[in-house]
Amino acid sequence: MYVCICRGVSEKRIRKAVAEGVCTLRDLRTALGVGTGCGKCVSQAYEVLNECRRPAPPKTEIYLARSA
Repeated sequence: MYVCICRGVSEKRIRKAVAEGVCTLRDLRTALGVGTGCGKCVSQAYEVLNECRRPAPPKTEIYLARSA
């Protein structure tokens, strides 16, 4: 899905940029030009950026008690 129509930037491209080290919306603007045209994409771009930066939920271990 395209996030920034003005610059032709897709959600996939934003995710790739984050994987390559983009950390902030400012970095995203510099790297891909997102939000430098009409600006309507900024909120959607920010959402995708935050989704990529969220840490994975911790793994939980289940311990089963053994009966004697």
